[in-house]
Amino acid sequence: MTPYDDSPAQAPAQTPTPLVDAFGRTVRYLRVSVTDRCDLRCTYCMAERMVFLPKAEVLTLEELDRIASAFVGLGTRKLRLTGGEPLVRKGFLDLVRSLSRHLTTGALDEITLTTNGTRLAEFAQGLAEAGVKRINVSMDTLDPEVFRRLTRGGDVAKVIAGIEAAQAAGLSVKINAVALKNDNAAGLPGMIEWAHARGLDMTLIEAMPMGEIDEDRTDQFLSLAEVRRELASYWTLEDLPLNTGGPARYVRVAETGGRLGFITPLSHNFCEACNRVRLTCTGTLHTCLGREDASDLRAVIRAGGSDADLIDAIRLAIDAKPQGHDFHIGRGEAPSVARHMSTTGG
Repeated sequence: MTPYDDSPAQAPAQTPTPLVDAFGRTVRYLRVSVTDRCDLRCTYCMAERMVFLPKAEVLTLEELDRIASAFVGLGTRKLRLTGGEPLVRKGFLDLVRSLSRHLTTGALDEITLTTNGTRLAEFAQGLAEAGVKRINVSMDTLDPEVFRRLTRGGDVAKVIAGIEAAQAAGLSVKINAVALKNDNAAGLPGMIEWAHARGLDMTLIEAMPMGEIDEDRTDQFLSLAEVRRELASYWTLEDLPLNTGGPARYVRVAETGGRLGFITPLSHNFCEACNRVRLTCTGTLHTCLGREDASDLRAVIRAGGSDADLIDAIRLAIDAKPQGHDFHIGRGEAPSVARHMSTTGG
């Protein structure tokens, strides 16, 4: 018996029409932010003194389950649970256990999560037992002092211990690192070697212009095209026809034997094959990371809407999914998107 078996969302008896947007892209991937709160304050992600949402505005676990399950009923095959930091959300494992019923029925291919890793040592075994097979860990440097400065007080040793616990529990781990010109650029090759030596894939991400922070992102922006050229000057990078359902383009590094991904929202648009949408912890559905589009699903369910009403609202949102994002970065300019990544779900 799962914690939310009595929730009104049930998989339809017959296969519904898939979620296809106006540009012919089928949406099969939902990223769900379960909280806007985080126990770190990464400088490129949020302001040091963040004001977090009041509890009444945040979806309950039952509401998160209901909306996610509606998407599963509409053909979503992959759920990624994010934050903020998902592991700080009280009852998070209960939500994962409940959603795992869709893995059991075969309606869902996988449940994954993105975490900063600070609490992973505590939760790794429970995640594995709940059906999670792989996770992403956001970690931008191995240098303890740089990590402490970038996260405003974090301890990289706790993250590394969490990664080790996850691997011990049988989870596949991928490291995500935001490339920052002034902070971690020089250490990226060593970090790639470190990850690959431990059987960890790694993905590099360009800094995204989302939300007001305490610095100008143009000072930190580093094009991954530039990073790739530098890596290719001393490593052999073999392109891989790998598609994990996300925006990364992958190579194999011949010298390390590991996989390396590049996510390039600014230097190389990845919108043409976008199959994902994002649900915030307040029930706002964003069909594009780099646009201010929004559909309020919380209003539908808190007004007493039926499953049919919820499905209609989801379909209307998908119909309006834009062709591509508007990301750009310029000195002194406001962010392309006002909302923070911690609110949207990374």
